[in-house]
Parts: sequence; C-alpha cells; structure tokens
Amino acid sequence: MTELTCFSVDVRDRVAHVRMIRPERANSMIPAFWRELPQIVDELSADAGARAVVLSAEGRHFCSGMDTSVFTSSGGVAAGDGAAGASARSAARRAEQFRSTAMRLQHAISSLERSRVPVLCAVQGACIGGGLDLVTAADLRYATEDAFFSIHEINIGMAADVVTLQRLPTLVAPGIVAELAYTGRRMPAARAHEVGLVNEVYPDAATMLEAVHATAVEIAAKSPLAIWSTKRTIAYAREHTTADGLEQIAVWNASMLDPDDMAEAFTARAERREPSYRDLLSDPIDPIDPIT
Repeated sequence: MTELTCFSVDVRDRVAHVRMIRPERANSMIPAFWRELPQIVDELSADAGARAVVLSAEGRHFCSGMDTSVFTSSGGVAAGDGAAGASARSAARRAEQFRSTAMRLQHAISSLERSRVPVLCAVQGACIGGGLDLVTAADLRYATEDAFFSIHEINIGMAADVVTLQRLPTLVAPGIVAELAYTGRRMPAARAHEVGLVNEVYPDAATMLEAVHATAVEIAAKSPLAIWSTKRTIAYAREHTTADGLEQIAVWNASMLDPDDMAEAFTARAERREPSYRDLLSDPIDPIDPIT
C-alpha cells in the first residue's frame, strides 16, 4: 500500500484497523481522503488477509465532513464562474463536472459496502455531513456517549448528494431521516442508539475501540465465505422484494455454499475446539472505477 496522508492501517487478529489520522482538522475529508479510502478498502477486500475492518479516527472528533478543498481543487464545482455572459455550453460542462465529481465521491464511500469483509465504524465526537455518509455505508456502527450525527448539508444551502439520503432511510425510519435532513440538527448518540443507527454506545473511545475490536475478532473467526455471502445477501435484500431476495440467496448458496466449511464447523464443535476456516482467495483483478 502506498504512503497515506489521511489514514493509517494495521492488521491484528485478522482485523484491519483503519484510522483517520488528521485530528488537528477534525479528520475533514480532503481530496487525498477520497483517493485513499477506496484504495485501502478495495485492497483489503481483494487481499483477503483481513476478515473484518474497524474504521475509527484519532482525536476528539470522528469526522467533520467534506473539506472545502475538495470543491476548489476540482475546478470549483460548488460554485459557478460568476461570468455574466457564460454560455449554456459552459454551464453544461460545469454541470457535468459537478455530476462526475459527486459520483466519484459516492463511489469512494460505496467501497465500504462492496468490500467482501464487514466494516465496523467506531465514532466519537462529531460525525457530520460526509462523516455520516461514511458510517451509513458501513455494516455496523458504534459510538461514544459524546458522539453526535448531523446531515449538515442543509445548513450550507444544499441537499446531501453523496450517500446519506439514500442509505440512512434503510437504517432508521424515513421520518427521522427527513427531520434530520430538513433541520440539520444534531442527533446525540443516545438517540442514535434508540432509533437503531448505532449498535451500542460506550462511555469513552478506549472502551469503545476495545469492544469493537472484540466484535471484529468474533466475526473474523467465522467462515469468511459465509460472512461475505451474508453481507451480500443483506445488501441485496435492502433494495429488492422479499421474493427477489429469497431467489438470490437460493442461487448464491447453490453456487457458493462450501461443504468443507460446514464440515469444519461440525467437526470443531464435536472436538470442543474453535473452527479453522480457509481464507477467501485473493482477487487479482484491480477494482473497476465505473466513473470514467
């Protein structure tokens, strides 16, 4: 993995711990963030050495959202050129640039969902705007008592356009999403737990990280193929009918259920030991970026 600006990565107990490492800027999402995130997650998924990913952040806050440099460095996609006589053709090109940029950001966040291994987010302090985009794409979410969540985009005069408005309604009631999106209010951790956005709330970051790592280790001990199958099936079910989901898992298991893993599970239980499953095969194919 190349040298990173926004993240550090280490693997222990078959769990990859991916940390955001810009606490002095509340881990804001600078241009390098959007390049590094999918690179890290796609490589971990393809390599198959880690069986779970914990995503956390250093410092007081998890993530303060999009850094303004994302817009200015991409040609000012958030603002027009101010020229009174700008042609319709120039306006169309600026619009196309904005669309392409938005879709690249969406693709970067979606790396968490397309990963073959589960991603567990550990949130302390602020989780704002793009930070909320990030956690909605994860599989499991945990928070400290001082954490809060905000769809902040409405406060700067825009509708959220990365992934929050699409994924958050699959996690909590649409009315709750609408209230957050329309008002830009902060949702404290206790409320986030109450409505099902986070799995558990902890008194401090150290306690949270210890508990989240333990959960990740527990996941990593299961069959990685069965975990990937389960993750893929849950994601599929969110966007399809029950009938479609039932057919999908029947076809998936007909293709990918591994009798060796089942035999190992039963043998280990009979022998009163922990099962030992083979890793997924590494994926030699480079991830394809559809936004070209």
